Amino acid sequence: MEVRRVADPSAFLAAAEPFLLEDEARHNLILGIAGTLRDHPDLYPEHRLWLVENEEHVVGAALQTPPFNLVLARSTANAVTEALAEHLCEEVELPGVLGAIPEVDVFAGAWDALAGTSRRRRTAQRIYRLTEVRPVAPVPGRPRQATAADRPLLLDWVGAFADEVSADARSPIANVERTVDGRLRGTGGFLLWDDDEPVSLAGWGGQTLSGVRIGPVYTPPEHRRRGYASAVTAAVSADRLAAGRRFCFLYTDLANPTSNKIYMDIGYEPVCDSVDYAFDPR
Repeated sequence: MEVRRVADPSAFLAAAEPFLLEDEARHNLILGIAGTLRDHPDLYPEHRLWLVENEEHVVGAALQTPPFNLVLARSTANAVTEALAEHLCEEVELPGVLGAIPEVDVFAGAWDALAGTSRRRRTAQRIYRLTEVRPVAPVPGRPRQATAADRPLLLDWVGAFADEVSADARSPIANVERTVDGRLRGTGGFLLWDDDEPVSLAGWGGQTLSGVRIGPVYTPPEHRRRGYASAVTAAVSADRLAAGRRFCFLYTDLANPTSNKIYMDIGYEPVCDSVDYAFDPR
């Protein structure tokens, strides 16, 4: 078994994509990021890509865009995940790891033992998949595509969303600008719900072979509990399916039962749970 670092995102995807597509929803994040690295290399100048291979067959994969956490794929066996942790511990320092259960727990446990860290759960999430949008209760207003003219609003709302979901410090403005400007340049997009003024937002990005990741979804506090989030999420999901995607994927915060119910009412079905761990010094 060999852990191999790959410099070229195209080469990484050529080798790893068949393996990752065996569970496309579970791997939507790593597939989407790798595709962005391939198609828009200027967005993340620094990236690290790894494959785990056994007799030339891919049995594991991971990537990182510093300073963000490692994004982990499911391996064929716990021993593969542990071997990956051992190799990476000799090569890089990691702030944390994000992945689905149970593989993320296997990696985090191995990393703690090797690096002398203590994992801390930042967020517990659930990955959902949608293939058909169910009707939602009508609300005033209608959706529209965001444009470059909406950039100040998008920066404000995407930044507010990032701050609300972050378990640590405020999200750096550079990260927010990269998300917004990248989407406006074609890595994805944003749909705004207008009711005399913009009242809610849903974005999309990180396309996989058959799907696309929905998010962020944000409604300012003064416009909440009026059905806008449901309406804009249903609208952006329907829009992406109409554009040719077979699936829409979405991450939810398990600590927010309201949002989980909203998404299931729209037609999103649970796939698996995911955890974002930080590695703290002991």
